[in-house]
Amino acid sequence: MWNRIKSFFTNDIGIDLGTANTLVYVKDRGIVMREPSVVAVQTGTHRVLAVGKEAKRMLGSTPGNIVAIRPMKSGVIADFDITEKMLRHCIENVQRTSRKLRKPRAVVAVPGDITEVEKRAVKDSAIRAGAREVFMIEEPMAAAIGVGLPVSEPDASMIVDIGGGTTDVALISLAGIVYSKSVRVGGDEMDNAIMMHMRNRYNLLIGERTAEEIKIQIGSAYKLEQELKFEVKGRDVVRGRPATLEITSQEIREEALNDVVTKIVDSVSRCLENAPGQLSADLVDRGMVLAGGGALLTGIDRRISDMTGLPVHLADDPLSAVAEGTGRVLDELEWLSRASVPGIRSR
Repeated sequence: MWNRIKSFFTNDIGIDLGTANTLVYVKDRGIVMREPSVVAVQTGTHRVLAVGKEAKRMLGSTPGNIVAIRPMKSGVIADFDITEKMLRHCIENVQRTSRKLRKPRAVVAVPGDITEVEKRAVKDSAIRAGAREVFMIEEPMAAAIGVGLPVSEPDASMIVDIGGGTTDVALISLAGIVYSKSVRVGGDEMDNAIMMHMRNRYNLLIGERTAEEIKIQIGSAYKLEQELKFEVKGRDVVRGRPATLEITSQEIREEALNDVVTKIVDSVSRCLENAPGQLSADLVDRGMVLAGGGALLTGIDRRISDMTGLPVHLADDPLSAVAEGTGRVLDELEWLSRASVPGIRSR
């Protein structure tokens, strides 16, 4: 009864504070916010002008008095002040739409290899932004819970969470992470590789948004039955004028994305190499699940399956997996505050 009364005054929230996107889950309501992790501020005053989609449209095209900032790099906070402003925007939006009286408790997903200093920075930013208590859960555990893997069972579950800044691979059993591997490679690295390829091969300068569009439209990790073409517009750095050229999916796969995809596949292989024998046997039939925005790269499931010999399944909604996991953990906050569970921490 007391818990029901308290629910009228506060909304507990789950936050997937990602390098590329930030998602907010509100208890009993689901995901209520899904925005790019970008903040546009006025230079000099640092006044926030836009957050999320509106700010992302300003990347690479802002006037001198406005700067669009991505405060998260490789899954961790690179700009503490801007991250706090972004979190405040998220929490205030939730409070405003729900009209609850008390500050919310927050479950925040963090990369598996985050340091104690980085954990403290996340916690302090969330508290200053308006949360009254902060719990942390490692992203691979949150993703595994979010996609519905039976993490509490003694049998092995394996999750590969390919985010914007990091790829987290984890082997989970009995609600604990048996082994995990985190590499600071993800969707952003793919975009950077495409930008570098266009500049090195064609002397064509393109922005982050164009590189991301190329990745989405023709990017792949496995040979396609029918290769695709894409018209790219940018600036010729030799002649100093706008230029247009056509590229193929094969070129982007083999010359731009291959090294990045290989790093992701290698991290999966290293996790399997360190798996105990019995848990390895479980994976022969159950395989692994891919989550995160990077899992949407065409053919990456087939590439990993070919390299490991295991079944590879794509989550129904890879982009929402971590946020959904933080949401399911919200139901266990009272227990979590009294218990110490591997992969789930209160701070």
